[in-house]
Amino acid sequence: MGRSAFAGGVHPPGYKESTAGSAVQWAPVPSRLVVPLSQHLGAPCAALVQKGDRVERGQLIGDVDAMVSAPIHSPVAGVVTEIGTTLTAGGQRVAAVIIEPDEVQDLESFVEVPDTGDERARIRAAGIVGMGGATFPSTVKLSPPKGMKIETVILNGCECEPFLTCDHRLMLEEPARVVAGAEKIREMMDARRAVIALEDNKPDAAAALRAAATGAVEVVELPTRYPQGAEKQLIYALLKKEVPHGKLPASTGALVHNVATAVAMVDALEKGKPLTERIVTVTGSVARPGNYRVLIGTLVSDLIEYAGGLVGDVERVISGGPMTGMALGSLDVPIAKGSSGIVALPKGVAAPAISDDQPCIRCGRCPDSCPMGLEPYMLATFSGKRMWDAAAERHVLDCIECGVCSYVCPTNRPLLQLIRVGKSAAMSKGVK
Repeated sequence: MGRSAFAGGVHPPGYKESTAGSAVQWAPVPSRLVVPLSQHLGAPCAALVQKGDRVERGQLIGDVDAMVSAPIHSPVAGVVTEIGTTLTAGGQRVAAVIIEPDEVQDLESFVEVPDTGDERARIRAAGIVGMGGATFPSTVKLSPPKGMKIETVILNGCECEPFLTCDHRLMLEEPARVVAGAEKIREMMDARRAVIALEDNKPDAAAALRAAATGAVEVVELPTRYPQGAEKQLIYALLKKEVPHGKLPASTGALVHNVATAVAMVDALEKGKPLTERIVTVTGSVARPGNYRVLIGTLVSDLIEYAGGLVGDVERVISGGPMTGMALGSLDVPIAKGSSGIVALPKGVAAPAISDDQPCIRCGRCPDSCPMGLEPYMLATFSGKRMWDAAAERHVLDCIECGVCSYVCPTNRPLLQLIRVGKSAAMSKGVK
């Protein structure tokens, strides 16, 4: 399979040098964990524990009877001190289970999720969601609609966002587990092939994966170009197939999962391990940038403190990458299943403050760079004027929220933020 790419996109600076060579290390168990009961797209979970209850590591503490949802498990052994609420990285306030961990923790042990012989049910029971940031419940993606045959399973290791290196380190340090994930998903879907795709700025990870790969798993390096890791762009780059408007990616015969998600599935199926921690890149203006294995529910403030604290003149702290992530209004926000990075942006690197009344000069940069072939300036205008139907007619729901339009805009309009508002309104109106 040759090198290929997609239309549009940009080449932002990588800013990965300070953490690409940093081996993953455990972050310490904090004195308090705030575990959100909504860490996924879909229905939020209800608490299954009460204040004063003792919990064990891996114990089920939240669930809901809904197809699109994912259970929540305790990351530690300890005592529930409160059923309260917490702010999320996106600014929502959601229910949360607050746990005071025991002083001594065995992080190698956990309460295993049940094994009924149904692999999809066990993955659901383990609370596995998309760990690249989308947080879509994995068992739903593993159950495409009837008539959609999956021929190609793609593991996404592109990690095209600037600053982030958590997936890079996972592929480099645990290549056999990543390959096992690709093969397991291929078997579950009865697919013809499995491909692990990564950008060509990670040759060490590509070499490690090739050394571990079986005959059924291919490793493909793609040109470094943002947003190469977006699902639709990845499918086109590898298979030269476009996802039709309003259709699922599975309609192309491809199924895409993040590499960390695939490893979490293997852990669930082979060990019965629920999703209670993840690798997070902590970088930018911190004293000790690195890749840390972090218990879910750890506050960003605690994680930054462990990384040596903020240094220099920090403009803002981002959850996720700078292109698609969210600027945090508070550091008392917990790490969740979709938290790939915490990036402290210094002045000079962070974009200046933006205002929704900035004028559009019709320069054409945003439509030229949009990887989905949309007209972001028009979608933002319609959203700003609350013209939801007009935004829907211009396919606002096709926006993948990559942030390229905001990145290239010379007048610094908040295009992505406005488009997100338009997408939310269109979905609430039931637009397909």
